[in-house]
Amino acid sequence: MSIRQDTNTLTGTAAREVSLWQTLTNLFKLRIVSLLLFAAVGGAFLGAAGRPGLLDMLILLVTGGLSAAGASALNQYIERDSDGDMKRTRQRPLVTGDIQHPEYVLWIALAMILLPVAAVWPFNPELGFFLLLGAMIYVGVYTIWLKPRTMLNIVIGGAAGSCAVLSGGAAVGAWNDPGVLALAAIVFLWTPTHFWALAIMYRDDYIASKTPMLPTQTSARTSAIWGFVHAIGLAILALALGADSALGLLYFVPAALMTLYFLMHSLRLIFVPTRQQALKLFLTSNLYLAVIILFVCVSSVAGF
Repeated sequence: MSIRQDTNTLTGTAAREVSLWQTLTNLFKLRIVSLLLFAAVGGAFLGAAGRPGLLDMLILLVTGGLSAAGASALNQYIERDSDGDMKRTRQRPLVTGDIQHPEYVLWIALAMILLPVAAVWPFNPELGFFLLLGAMIYVGVYTIWLKPRTMLNIVIGGAAGSCAVLSGGAAVGAWNDPGVLALAAIVFLWTPTHFWALAIMYRDDYIASKTPMLPTQTSARTSAIWGFVHAIGLAILALALGADSALGLLYFVPAALMTLYFLMHSLRLIFVPTRQQALKLFLTSNLYLAVIILFVCVSSVAGF
């Protein structure tokens, strides 16, 4: 075999590996899963009031990752027809035909949700409960029931993200710790502002797929106002979390600065309700939640 043939073979193999990785990343929504796992880690650090045990974290990351990825794949299996009507989701593997047997995804996704729950239930039923509850809310309540029927779907659907935080608290035996509950409420209030910004950006897509997101039922400015209302509640909770005994100024100062920055972009979208400003708010919301959770973890360990 010539050097050129060897090069072509290696290039083809690398391309297939990249394609497979992209397919798995899209199917299981691994970017979203990573954010959910980060939220779960924040709940674990708050619940432990410091550094959680290594075994607890390993169990949380493996079971939480499998459950969240399985729920994401099940969401795509259910929405594979409507995904084809949206430019944003048209390249998902169940739409493009990259996965030729969608029924395999159904059974694999169910196994990814149920097996981790069954594995942890005997020794940590609280963790198993919140893993299962998060998947049920995301798939059953949000995807099947609310999303096709009401413009307020994401308001209640955001509880799935809260379950990630509660599972983190449950992993260390403290799901009902006030700080864990507050962080779960923060994720709940963060979700509508975050997702409505995305829906403003892709308003035409949601209209085409006949999905009644808030921005398809009202103006972008009105949607931005409702997003700002949630942002205010989120800001109050995020700052109040600084009173938790496990945290302190190391959390409060960056949280306060990021909260002002987040509120500024939320307010600006009301006065400039454009796709470009919606994108800025969407990206800012991602950064905001990441900073809040990061300094929850850092301050919990530092103790000041």
